[in-house]
Amino acid sequence: MRRCGLTKAKRDHTYWELVESYRTERGPRQRVVAYLGEMAPSTALGVKQAATHKAGSWQSRLFDEEGEPEWVEVDSKRVRVEGVRDFGGCWLGLEVSERLGLIPLLQRLLPAGQEDIPWSMMAMTLVLMRLCEPSSELRIAEHLYEKSILPDLLGIPADKVNDDRLYRALDRLLPHKVEMEKHLKGRLGELFDLEYDLLLYDVTSTYFEGECAHNGQAKRGYSRDHRPDCSQVCIGLVVSREGLPLGYEVFDGNRGDVTTVEDIVEKIEAQYGATGRIWVMDRGMVSQENLEYLQAGRRRYIVGTPKSQLKRFEQELLKADWQQIREGLEVKLCPSPDGKESFILCRSTERAAKEKAIHHRFEKRIEERLSKLAEGCRKKKQKAGAVERRVGRILERNSRAAGLFRVNVVDRVGGGVDVVWEKVEEWRAWAELSEGYYLLRSNITDWDAEQLWRAYIQLTEAEAAFRIQKGDLGIRPVWHQKADRVRAHILVCFLAYVLWKMLGQMCKRAGLGSEPRKVFAEIAEIKAIDIAMPTRQGTVIRNRCIAQPTKAQAVLLQMLGLHLPQRMKIHKM
Repeated sequence: MRRCGLTKAKRDHTYWELVESYRTERGPRQRVVAYLGEMAPSTALGVKQAATHKAGSWQSRLFDEEGEPEWVEVDSKRVRVEGVRDFGGCWLGLEVSERLGLIPLLQRLLPAGQEDIPWSMMAMTLVLMRLCEPSSELRIAEHLYEKSILPDLLGIPADKVNDDRLYRALDRLLPHKVEMEKHLKGRLGELFDLEYDLLLYDVTSTYFEGECAHNGQAKRGYSRDHRPDCSQVCIGLVVSREGLPLGYEVFDGNRGDVTTVEDIVEKIEAQYGATGRIWVMDRGMVSQENLEYLQAGRRRYIVGTPKSQLKRFEQELLKADWQQIREGLEVKLCPSPDGKESFILCRSTERAAKEKAIHHRFEKRIEERLSKLAEGCRKKKQKAGAVERRVGRILERNSRAAGLFRVNVVDRVGGGVDVVWEKVEEWRAWAELSEGYYLLRSNITDWDAEQLWRAYIQLTEAEAAFRIQKGDLGIRPVWHQKADRVRAHILVCFLAYVLWKMLGQMCKRAGLGSEPRKVFAEIAEIKAIDIAMPTRQGTVIRNRCIAQPTKAQAVLLQMLGLHLPQRMKIHKM
């Protein structure tokens, strides 16, 4: 075993390497078997005692600061691995956090007091575990934290991390939501020269397991997770054109998207000002009242418009003056009569094929269900009211083609009813004409159709943010029951998402694309290994080392400008 010296930040450090001797044609040589990092004083003392088993042994000088340390003899045949810990993901998350200044921010917002473990480190634990292996606070405390390298990286022993301490960290984190949003927005802007001139707003929902009797916001509403049986809350998220989060708000679970616009706009403007921003929203946010509200505040907007409004532009759909902006997509600008707004007609061949297939599928489904209902009426006498309700449910559940059918429930001679229907060919003609078309609306009058469309299509960044939070970061289901705990859980997911997007920007700069999923997964495979090294004097040296990265991992680290530590980095508290 060899001791080496390193000077970093004007401080001298000592670390250790496990080496083996071998013979070559040019004589004996040594090669590094494993890097062992810095050694705890207790471990060093044990090795020194073993080394001095024989009086006057040269090995004793290895641990004398004044001497010329060289070697400790280890029985290489009995060297063993005692454990493997998750390293790469935790370390990468911490590296990203440092660039964002997240730890100093948490230390400032949650200053250390008389508690055994600083709340800032508990909060950091929650964020890093949400990024690396999303789970409940209980599972983090009982299993995940101990099997990770976080005890070394954060300097918090595993026996100090329990679910009660993690829950209380959530309670202390929540009051600082706004200040954290401001800090992260500013830091991301500095790092990547971002301008928040265009804001993308979207709403999603996340559901609960349990009754949530003590959470007034937990209510049943439109479920985007296809869990109408569960209570939920709605989350409104604002992101930049790059998908970097600016802020969010938690709403009641039964709150309609259209009713959240004014609240979120007021919140963002109160935090960051209102000057020069463009709001981009989908058609679920659009109402005449909301548009008037945006206009009254001299706010600019680009919004989706319900497809029913296309009827106003039927003649324009048939004209030939379309602008192709990419293969299979064309746009057209139609100024409003008063010149205060513009409507952007868009048609997509891919969307047309999809909508045609949908219409056909729902048409077939309605016919099958009406035929089955009619057959049942012929076999058994049924009341008209009950049959009409069943017809209504069939059309409601297959609304994409409901307009094609005109259904009547008629009395039958001798009692009972029959179900008869006909197809409305005018509806079919309009459906076929409008397939693949959608409509946008904006009060920006100095942009062309392509500029407006490209700005609107960036709304997919907000949609992607929700997919990442629900998939990669495990925001759902929510197991907490208290309202503040739920909001704190969402805040932790928000902070983890900021780390995710920060890594995405680092990947983009490195030429690796803006989606960090594969990069993160690859680096997360790097492990920390617990090694036991029996000495020839009968003692055992135990240390933790970092596995050698694969060629692919090494290339990624180099491209990102990241360097694996030569020793475990401990955050001093």
